[in-house]
Amino acid sequence: MGDVMDLEIIFSIAGLLAMAGWLVLLASPLIPNWSDLIAGYVIPTLLSLGYVTLVLFFPSNGGGGFGSLAEVIDLFANPNAMMAGWVHYLAFDLLIGAWMCRTSRRDGQSFWLVAPCLPVTFLFGPAGFLAFSIVRIFAPKKAT
Repeated sequence: MGDVMDLEIIFSIAGLLAMAGWLVLLASPLIPNWSDLIAGYVIPTLLSLGYVTLVLFFPSNGGGGFGSLAEVIDLFANPNAMMAGWVHYLAFDLLIGAWMCRTSRRDGQSFWLVAPCLPVTFLFGPAGFLAFSIVRIFAPKKAT
């Protein structure tokens, strides 16, 4: 178990799940409750289940670790560890995207200011979070 073909299938499934979540987030002004449920809970939970499955059943069987950059490079040189890391990124970036949509909706900020932050978060994670943080500072909020 754990050959490259299995990982390619897992890669495709995880990518399709994540993309579905991001598409739901783009539609979140129209379906906020469904968006919160699907992109903010169901899909990240499925990706998390996939991550745990990868870690348990597709072990990296090698060196590496998190104590130094050299160890991280060694760890992610293994396809199983890289796949687990990729699913980790997909799950957490989607969670952040869902949080951004919920937070902006709660604060009464225009979705059109948040929408550009979503693909940046999908592609560049922390840069999207930074963009959203800047939007939150400067975008008008509803009166409380």
